[in-house]
Amino acid sequence: MKVLVPVKRVVDYNVKVRVKSDGTGVDIANVKMSMNPFDEIALEEAMRLKEAGKVTEVVAVSCGVTQCQETLRTGMAIGADRGILVETAVELEPLAVAKLLKALADKEQPQLIILGKQAIDDDSNQTGQMLAALLGWPQATFASKVVLEDGKVTVTREVDGGLETLALTLPAIITTDLRLNEPRYVTLPNIMKAKKKPLDVTKPEDLGVDVTPRLKTLKVAEPAKRSAGIKVPDVATLVAKLRTEAKVI
Repeated sequence: MKVLVPVKRVVDYNVKVRVKSDGTGVDIANVKMSMNPFDEIALEEAMRLKEAGKVTEVVAVSCGVTQCQETLRTGMAIGADRGILVETAVELEPLAVAKLLKALADKEQPQLIILGKQAIDDDSNQTGQMLAALLGWPQATFASKVVLEDGKVTVTREVDGGLETLALTLPAIITTDLRLNEPRYVTLPNIMKAKKKPLDVTKPEDLGVDVTPRLKTLKVAEPAKRSAGIKVPDVATLVAKLRTEAKVI
């Protein structure tokens, strides 16, 4: 069984994001980049399925600039057997990524695609769902537990009311949530081994996909600074301020 794991290169979650002075976007010059944490969880789950003997091959996929090769090498150091980079300088939107992944899925014929529920840069939470629609595959989002057996996958997912369990027939798509697992640390020997693993580079036009942006960013701004709180002498004053100033009651 083959599993495809899309991974995205994003600003490291420990870095304080800064907006460019002209408001056109986020400043990523000389900023530490790393694998999207949710995708790291997805890759870890794929590796656990492989170690359990349920999966034979794990393929890491990334779409973006040349530097995404570093993210793929990290994925292969975690344990992915090989990597595929769809190289483009165009700023990719979720629909474009979903179309690229569909083209790769048609080519690679995986039985399972596991990806993070969202990326921490744009927080769109769309790619997995769009990919499922394009492929016509069953999907389970926000997975907190995955059990693969007898040609189907059982997924426990987090919903507002608690937990929901779904049984999907393969091929299927799963998006991962934080509580699914704890990703492993990458060891130096595995980093050295990853350098020798195959990494294929292709272009969107080779896959027959148009990645021209459909959206235009007008302005990017930091959230307004939080104002200091005040103390009120009694409940009556609090109620009055909520009614007249905050206008919430």
